[in-house]
Amino acid sequence: MSKFYARRRVGILAALSGLIASVALFNAPTASAALPTPVSGATARSYLATLTVATEDRTGYSRDLFPHWITQSGTCNTREVVLKRDGTNVVQDSSCAATSGSWFSPYDGATWTAASDVDIDHLIPLAEAWDSGADSWTTSRRQAFANDLTRPQLIAVTDNVNQAKGDQDPATWMPSVSSYRCTYVRAWVQVKYYYDLSVDSAEKSALTNYLANC
Repeated sequence: MSKFYARRRVGILAALSGLIASVALFNAPTASAALPTPVSGATARSYLATLTVATEDRTGYSRDLFPHWITQSGTCNTREVVLKRDGTNVVQDSSCAATSGSWFSPYDGATWTAASDVDIDHLIPLAEAWDSGADSWTTSRRQAFANDLTRPQLIAVTDNVNQAKGDQDPATWMPSVSSYRCTYVRAWVQVKYYYDLSVDSAEKSALTNYLANC
């Protein structure tokens, strides 16, 4: 093989490799694709500065005080709507249950092909909301919060990661995927700001530190 053709072959192979890599990158799941895009870091910092700092109080909390997974349309409840929104190639049956598809969990970087392996996380946990001011809300407002598809409050993630998070705030729990943390705290502050919820001092300190890098 002549040097000309050898160089040409190398060039073609390099171009094909670049094309394959570009296609793979284009098709790769992105950690921020599912959640409604939160406000910018600068806006989140300005929001955080206005939030009331208060000691949390869980007196009287019950998850049942936040009606969740309500019907959104037809036979589809909030969980199924988020599963469809956050998944890839999701197929639903006549009752709107997801029967197949794949879900990328931005908290831990895992991908799942069974809806049973996926939880819908309330980014601001319901108990955290109660502690921060939702104890004084009406039931209808708590229902709106627990089923909010407009703000960055609901996201499909690995079930045991969601369970490990529980009701913790960013002072004690953050996604293990460090590149997602900026998105997470921006969303956290946006939701707290929208619903006029308070923060405790440790929570505010953690949010301030994370937002400094956004």
